[in-house]
Amino acid sequence: MRCLVTGGTGLVGSNLALELVASGHDVVITGNEAEQQLPGFTGKCLNPGFLGIDWDAIGEVDAVFHQAALNNTRNMDRAEMFRANLESSAALFRHVVERGCRRIVYASSTAVYGRNAAPFREGGPFDLNTPYAESKKALEEHAASLAASIPGLVIVGLRYCNVYGPRENHKGSRATMIHQLARQMLSGNPRLFEFGEQKRDYIYVKDVVRANLLASRAGESCVVNCASGRATTFNTLVEILNAELGLDRKPEYFPNPFGGNYQSDTTCETAEAARRIGFEAAFGIEDGIRDYVRSGWLTR
Repeated sequence: MRCLVTGGTGLVGSNLALELVASGHDVVITGNEAEQQLPGFTGKCLNPGFLGIDWDAIGEVDAVFHQAALNNTRNMDRAEMFRANLESSAALFRHVVERGCRRIVYASSTAVYGRNAAPFREGGPFDLNTPYAESKKALEEHAASLAASIPGLVIVGLRYCNVYGPRENHKGSRATMIHQLARQMLSGNPRLFEFGEQKRDYIYVKDVVRANLLASRAGESCVVNCASGRATTFNTLVEILNAELGLDRKPEYFPNPFGGNYQSDTTCETAEAARRIGFEAAFGIEDGIRDYVRSGWLTR
């Protein structure tokens, strides 16, 4: 199978591209060398990334895994967010569909639930409190409309929830708290918002790769949460990291600067993902962090 992975030098895209190549597929990625290199990747890489690529260089593909996005949730430039996340995605979908592609999987986000109370369910309610959340919900609506208009076209959106794992170290301040806390703890005590009881539904990147592969074989178009279904507090993360890294660090708390515009719990319902694409997370938080540490990526 010939596959296109956009955002192929990002966290999910890089892991997905390497898995596809290892499985014997012909893989083309878009990416940015400033994010990371992919030693061992034998497919074709189109630079400088998804925006502004040479469409003719893509050619015909059997499946698209669209991971590229402007994913800075603090970016308030709505026009730029929609250009990157909706208009460019719509152009990509149109291009590949016109050339025969009938399988598209794309990254959405649990940011569409905003400040609503967890657990988050696919049917809402929604709180589009940032341009990023607005753009992702608009992309979901566009994808559903496109799929309904073309017989045989299956488009699946995966609402990612706090993906962590190897190859996120290029993300800086946008890396998960797991990565950021580990880096802090290697040199001193970690700093947490008061009083460390905020919860995140973390999902390991190996599970996300598997969710993408299952979604590419789905029988019908849909949008599902891509999450573990279990939330972990920041305090608990410190405990797990202490155990896995052989440390004894103590949290230092400070006021949350984001006030009420902050998700304090991102627990997701996952029954729809199991029903629609056959996906359930295999890694619990302890197993995921342990595998992350053993990979060497968390302590680089």
